[in-house]
Amino acid sequence: MASFTRLESGNWRVQVRRKNCYVSETFRRHADAQKWALETERKIDQGRTPTRRSISDPTTVGDLIDLHVTDMLEVGKPMRRSKSFVMEALKTQLGNVKLKELTRERLIQFGKDRARQGAGPVTISMDIGYLKLVVSHAAAVHGIDISPEPVDLARIALKRLGLIGKSKERDRRPTPNELQRLFDHFDNNNRLRLPMTRICKFAIATAMRQEEICRVRWSDVDVAGKTVLVRDRKDPRDKDGNHVKVPLIAATGYDAWALLAEQKIAGRREPECFPYFSKSVGTAFRRACQELKIEDLHFHDLRHEAASRLFEVGFRIEQVALVTGHKDWKMLKRYTNLKPEHVHQVSASLGNVRWSA
Repeated sequence: MASFTRLESGNWRVQVRRKNCYVSETFRRHADAQKWALETERKIDQGRTPTRRSISDPTTVGDLIDLHVTDMLEVGKPMRRSKSFVMEALKTQLGNVKLKELTRERLIQFGKDRARQGAGPVTISMDIGYLKLVVSHAAAVHGIDISPEPVDLARIALKRLGLIGKSKERDRRPTPNELQRLFDHFDNNNRLRLPMTRICKFAIATAMRQEEICRVRWSDVDVAGKTVLVRDRKDPRDKDGNHVKVPLIAATGYDAWALLAEQKIAGRREPECFPYFSKSVGTAFRRACQELKIEDLHFHDLRHEAASRLFEVGFRIEQVALVTGHKDWKMLKRYTNLKPEHVHQVSASLGNVRWSA
């Protein structure tokens, strides 16, 4: 079905989503947009590749964004939700800016405006990063006369102003008391349909994210090897096809294999081991924390807890990486915030070692 949007410039943007195909174009007249949309839908229904009216002379940042999005779709790389959200935000903020007006000063002002709107250093950094991606794509792929230099200079300036920065590494770990309170809350909530206690324990046992837990299938469970294949595991370089075999162990205080066996008995007959919406899992966890007044604890912190516990029981970094799925061991540094009392335990296990001069 085609959707039509009237832009501030007076132009009409038409978007066609049909049979897993997505194409968009911008027209001056609404009648031209309707005609193109009808022809595009007809081609998709006939199994032909829809053609787009090329923007021969892009004049705005919005034009460059449209070029990038369409090109990625043509090569089978549609935007994921987070990237799509940022691109739409960029079109709202900068879509009508003329290319000749995309200067260092304009982009610095954009960063200041975003900060006043409540955007943090990481968000503004993502905005600038995706903007450079769009500009570089236009110059490299389409030969458009535009330089990414103003974007680079604006990034340097915004960084010096403290408006761009890296995210702070979280070191929040749930206390045993907090976990027990959460489990009691879940178990005593008759309205809750999700086995949240089991899901949380499984997260700590396997270091899986909530999306990964809800995506695991019974057909990917290796009974003999006590492992499970996690498909398309999140990775900054391999977003698709990154299948990782995860051992189902009992080293973090919870037995992953036993929890999966419990789920097999109690669960529904579905292909997935935990056939629930991952967003529902996150919502249930967040609401429980709010009701129990547990501050600044996220479901993802359970993954952090899992990695930290593995280090505390003596796993080496390469062994922890097999569980967490980290390919870059440097990334595991953020999960090694061991508790001070654990250092005493290690010291005691070493005994009274005599060092010779």
